[in-house]
Amino acid sequence: MMRKVAVIVQDGVEPFGLGALCELWDEPYHPDDDNPVFDFVVCAPEPGRIRANSGFDVHVEYSLDAARDADLICVAPKRDIDADHPDVLDLLREADAEGRSLFSHCTAAFTLGRAGLLDGRRCATHWRYADRLIAMFPEAVVDRDVLYVTDGSLTTGAGAAAVLDAGLHLMRELFGAGTAATAARRMVVPPHRSGGQSQYIARAVPDCRAETLGPLLTWIVANLQEDLSVEALARRAHMSARTFARRFRAETGQTPHAWVVSQRVAAAEEMLESGDGSVEWVADQVGFGNAGTLRQHFLRERGVSPQAYRRTFGTLEKAGR
Repeated sequence: MMRKVAVIVQDGVEPFGLGALCELWDEPYHPDDDNPVFDFVVCAPEPGRIRANSGFDVHVEYSLDAARDADLICVAPKRDIDADHPDVLDLLREADAEGRSLFSHCTAAFTLGRAGLLDGRRCATHWRYADRLIAMFPEAVVDRDVLYVTDGSLTTGAGAAAVLDAGLHLMRELFGAGTAATAARRMVVPPHRSGGQSQYIARAVPDCRAETLGPLLTWIVANLQEDLSVEALARRAHMSARTFARRFRAETGQTPHAWVVSQRVAAAEEMLESGDGSVEWVADQVGFGNAGTLRQHFLRERGVSPQAYRRTFGTLEKAGR
């Protein structure tokens, strides 16, 4: 289980990215949350004053030696993507060879690439830098549309606020949906944000004049057992199926089917953690209809079967039931 988290900063560090990493991994214990607490440290190749990019600097007390026994090493993004301290690259290579978890978001992906750790691996960065990352590291498998992606022990996130999405995803993988949801509630962000970067890239305004789909999305989450086909949802939104599908993708970054499946899997995840109903019952409650369909989608979205997920994260399993 992950116990120590280290964040590496270099000159030009972006304050928001560093602050978000501190918010994710340096929370003290609170009895109402029963949250995990980590031995958290910020370190730099040359401790002392580190130049930031927003008119103020930060003071870092620890050297890279403090990260050598960390279970998770996070690389904070920085403005200069063309150079990294060689000691940072050596440390990242060493940690990767040892199978320790690595985490980056936004421009920090370039540091991982310079260390040679993106070759043959899926990775993400801010959509604005995707083409440059591809050009600089052609062996990397850059997914320009996702908010985050995990490939083995490497988790990379897109830009700015997507650091929280990526961090909550990793927390969910390690400690379960309940812990991630508690952390998200503390930070006042969604525990799982649907869609991808494509919804944030500048584009022409769609020609659909329909009202926002926000109220409909809220209704869907509360009525997962209903018929949520494109045709049924389009009728509820008073649109043609074609217009509805186009509008839905413009607003969420996903097709209606993909978005509904993700919400059903998320609801099933919580039920598997907190209850003892059969997988068949859970499948019916979230609208999948049968256990086979739930297993298929759960495996694709979470990488494990519903039964395996419950064995790992189910509160009743942990209580010995």
